[in-house]
Amino acid sequence: MNQLLSTPWRRIWIFLLSIIPCVCLAARIYNDDLGPEPAKTLVITCGLWAANFLVLTLAVTQLKTIFQWRILSPHRRMLGLFCWFYASLHFGCYAFFILGGEFQSLSHELTQRPFIVASIPAWLLLTILAITSPKPMMRLCGSRWRLIHQSIYVVALLTVLHIAWQIRASYENAVLYGALLLGLLIVRLLPHKNLKIK
Repeated sequence: MNQLLSTPWRRIWIFLLSIIPCVCLAARIYNDDLGPEPAKTLVITCGLWAANFLVLTLAVTQLKTIFQWRILSPHRRMLGLFCWFYASLHFGCYAFFILGGEFQSLSHELTQRPFIVASIPAWLLLTILAITSPKPMMRLCGSRWRLIHQSIYVVALLTVLHIAWQIRASYENAVLYGALLLGLLIVRLLPHKNLKIK
């Protein structure tokens, strides 16, 4: 049992659990079970899972800070990469299934749908974080690596704006993710020595 909970095995379990939403979505596509608006279902589902993994990635450090839970710390990079993976699926589904691959119409979409204004820089920042996450890139970036990866908090703020600006949708998701991300930001900014719970 202890061996199954070791770091290499936890890496496998976390990978398998993290890929489940994608597998389930693929099954729904295969079974033609995406509802009357399949493109919209794909975009929304991938987007929500990107937000979920963003919250999980940010929570790892705070759980370690407050409760001394270090079990997920070695896997923060994987969780962050899955955030980028689902965000990329979200962006790709929108570009190809909503816009029909006509990227020249993106400028028109920016004026008609302001939530895209937040989504593009958020995805670009996540892409930079994904590229610079391997250890060789950490060494190459040197002292700038930590500064680069602090931009995940900018991604968090852009994500809340992205959800909130979807006027046709309910604001419940924006409030939920906004509260979660704001709580994580507050914990990040407060003095750590006053937060530890043993």
